[in-house]
Amino acid sequence: MKKKNITILLVDDEPDILEIVGYNLSAEGYNVITADNGIEAVKIAKKKKPQLIILDVMMPEMDGIEACEQIRKIPELSETMITFLTARGEDYSQMAGFDAGADDYITKPIKPKVLVSKVNALLRRFKENEPSSNIVKIGNLVINRDEYKIVNNEVEIILPRKEFELLSLLASKPGKVFKREEILDNVWGNEVVVGGRTIDVHIRKLREKIGDDSFKTVKGVGYKFVV
Repeated sequence: MKKKNITILLVDDEPDILEIVGYNLSAEGYNVITADNGIEAVKIAKKKKPQLIILDVMMPEMDGIEACEQIRKIPELSETMITFLTARGEDYSQMAGFDAGADDYITKPIKPKVLVSKVNALLRRFKENEPSSNIVKIGNLVINRDEYKIVNNEVEIILPRKEFELLSLLASKPGKVFKREEILDNVWGNEVVVGGRTIDVHIRKLREKIGDDSFKTVKGVGYKFVV
């Protein structure tokens, strides 16, 4: 997909951020649209269906965490990548972001060119991770890699992109123990640094949706999917 065909929704209540970051992303060739609060962001996302949403956390009317949760409930936006851009670097804020369905977390202040590089890396992974045309069936679980959806015990579930990719990776080889480094490399890539607990948060969300018995923790090593 060419950059001119990629739409990025930039959401921040600071006009300077919208202007500077928006300018640099536009100069890179992306189609950039903006919003200055969470409510507006959800409305625009539904209408424009961007490939990437960059969300501030602290905003009026609806904060970024709630906006992310609302966007993740929209099936047609299940493949949209979401990253937070915020000055809040505390662990609890990051965990709340990943819990809400974010794919990544970028902390302010950041130089515009560095931000553009991170965006390029995110969207490069988006293209690299485009699934091949296939459907995987494991017991009562069906993983549809074309439509980015799963059916568990005949119930259709739409997962956030990173949860889907993590499930797809683990389920690709049931019983195999995937090391934490291997999971980070395959699901999040080498370009973006994520917190050490990121995998744990996503596994916990998958256990809640798929079933606790499907995922086994190998202490000090990683995780495996069991049938």
